[in-house]
Amino acid sequence: MNDTSEAAHPARRPTNPCFSSGPCAKRPGWTPAVLAAAELGRSHRSKSGKARIDEVIDRSRALLGIPDDYRIGIVPASDTGAVEMALWSLLGPRGVDVLAWESFGAGWVTDVVKQLRLDDVRTLEAGYGELPDLGQVDWSRDVVFTWNGTTSGVRVPNGDWIDEDREGLAICDATSAAFAMTLPWSRLDVVTYSWQKVMGGEAQHGILILSPRAVARINEYNPPWPMPKLFRMKSGGKFSEGIFKGNTINTPSMLCVEDALDGLKWADTVGGAAGLAARAGGNLAAIAKWVERTPWIGFLAEDPAIRSCTSVCLKIVDPWFAGLDEAAQASVPRRIEALLEAEHVAYDINGYRDAPPGLRIWAGSTVETGDLEALFPWLDWAFAAVKRELQKAA
Repeated sequence: MNDTSEAAHPARRPTNPCFSSGPCAKRPGWTPAVLAAAELGRSHRSKSGKARIDEVIDRSRALLGIPDDYRIGIVPASDTGAVEMALWSLLGPRGVDVLAWESFGAGWVTDVVKQLRLDDVRTLEAGYGELPDLGQVDWSRDVVFTWNGTTSGVRVPNGDWIDEDREGLAICDATSAAFAMTLPWSRLDVVTYSWQKVMGGEAQHGILILSPRAVARINEYNPPWPMPKLFRMKSGGKFSEGIFKGNTINTPSMLCVEDALDGLKWADTVGGAAGLAARAGGNLAAIAKWVERTPWIGFLAEDPAIRSCTSVCLKIVDPWFAGLDEAAQASVPRRIEALLEAEHVAYDINGYRDAPPGLRIWAGSTVETGDLEALFPWLDWAFAAVKRELQKAA
């Protein structure tokens, strides 16, 4: 699409055009030079390699305020691997409520219902842009949910709906929430995330955090199904403490470990957890101001209380767009994305493939508000160009 001559290009470009929702933008000022001290060519079980892994765990605990009696482990296969380890190891003794309002929550429903084939499962679902009725959750059961729906831009508003006196376990996929949103640790038994989201780290490694209640479940319960080696958290019939003391299940990338350390050190320079949350919150506020003054765009999550401040999902509300057929609607965000990528203004901002047609802009803690403010005129420019071309072709 080349018909962009009828509107002048905006004058300013974002310094960093990376707005992907995963892997996400590196922290401001990042260069490969920060990895120079990585323990490359060394065993992860060497004294120096183990010290690096331990430092990631210790800094993560301190930054996020994770209680001392919660275990923190580095596990394979990103956030997905961490969630799968929890589901396969913990579920079965009680009925399960699984919440789903976007693609990843729907994936956990599939795992629980079709893979583990548990008999007593309730699914509480809602469409993109909405939450299920959290008041319907039964805390005598185990509960599986995402804190922030990366593909829908919808987050739970807080942890007040989680029963502090629950009988079941609260199992939370927090991969696009941790480091940008406050997590109420006393109300959570399992928390998972990956380095590639809010901290902009490298992919393939997950973090699995277990409360004492979750550890007790692992000690007391033996799942009836075969357990893949990468999911096993017991040795000799007991909980494997070593996994949560830096002795990883498989070999981690020490380059990724060094990158994670760099991100954690940077977080301290911007005010720690509070500073990270403030950065993401400020970014959402900037997007909200643009949406308010821009007639062609709106939030997929119409309720401000449940809007994500990291994976911000937007829908096109222009009346012209509503009159297009399904295929043409789907083409609009793709065309916008292609135009902006060609201009090196924004990469990877098309909405998730299963979500309604729209845009998804990562606004997490590593993104500078100034880059978002530079992006907004370009979004207006690209939408106008796409609309003009499709109207001419009609």
